[in-house]
Amino acid sequence: MSLKKALFIDRDGTIIVEPQPSEQVDSFDKFEFIPGAISALKSIAGLDYELVLATNQDGLGTDSFPYESFIGPQELMLRTLRGEGVEFDDILIDDSFPEDNKPTRKPGTGMFGKYLSGEYDLAASYVIGDRETDMKLAENLGCRAILLDVAGGNQADIKGGVCQVYSWADIAEFLRKGERRATISRNTKETQITVTVDLDGRLESRISTGLNFFDHMLDQIAHHSGIGLQIEAKGDLQVDEHHTMEDVAIALGTALLQALGSKRGIGRYGFALPMDECEAMVLMDLGGRIDFSWEVPFTREYVGDTPTEMFRHFYKSLCEAMQCNLHIRARGENNHHLAEAVFKAFARALRQAVACNPFDYELPSSKGLL
Repeated sequence: MSLKKALFIDRDGTIIVEPQPSEQVDSFDKFEFIPGAISALKSIAGLDYELVLATNQDGLGTDSFPYESFIGPQELMLRTLRGEGVEFDDILIDDSFPEDNKPTRKPGTGMFGKYLSGEYDLAASYVIGDRETDMKLAENLGCRAILLDVAGGNQADIKGGVCQVYSWADIAEFLRKGERRATISRNTKETQITVTVDLDGRLESRISTGLNFFDHMLDQIAHHSGIGLQIEAKGDLQVDEHHTMEDVAIALGTALLQALGSKRGIGRYGFALPMDECEAMVLMDLGGRIDFSWEVPFTREYVGDTPTEMFRHFYKSLCEAMQCNLHIRARGENNHHLAEAVFKAFARALRQAVACNPFDYELPSSKGLL
């Protein structure tokens, strides 16, 4: 069972404007959303994170900040976001003053005991806020951090584990793209393999398996799918090619599946293409069910240094690791062209299937589950 992930989101100065000099949203005339917050939170709500509102409200419930003054704007904010499909899974509010030095006050972690229980992958979670205390909270929790600086420029930089952004649109883009990268290491007695994929192509491709023609084919996947792909494989090629090609397929398929994350907004389906005298058709469905079909009549034992019988096994292993339907058919005379047509068609099918529509955060399934 995979660990949960969370976004710990500050309120004043991050979701809604923090009025000066009072720093208290204690009336409706002081209530205003940070530009872009609503639409960005709507897109983030479709990702695989729990949303946690975490805020310091100095002296809440005292004469200086009566609870009745707080609850109206708070409920308006929650109701507005709820109308856009944004629901917080948890709301954490510390009502102490800074001089109280309570452990529940951010950047202390006293409010976050539930998230320190081992059920959450804090290294893959984020604190989103506008203050240094939010960044310190991230450090104390063992999370990554996103610093929202709406008065800054228009570039995002990652420094010391902190991503500094200048708009909610930047936050949404960063989180959505960050979900679509994965690294898988597979170490056995026969092979040592590391595969990294970035579905949005923000990774320079490097491939080395010890099999030159296999490298050439894997490079077709990287080039024609548009994904960033790095594969470093060392296997027992002195025995034969089987373990290396099989384990590369398993690691690659697992990395692709993990990088897909929630699969919200993806294209899901496949492609076909001609190559000289060959033609190849790859039908792909990333729907989570496994079915594999192969009709590719090679007539040579090897192409270069790679056995043609292993291409079927490579794609079958890849299909099972990706948890997809994968039907491959091809015909032609030249075995080099035949293999290359299959790999290019697979890459183009993958390109369409993993493409993410930034304006569509729904699962591409009438069942509501992939």
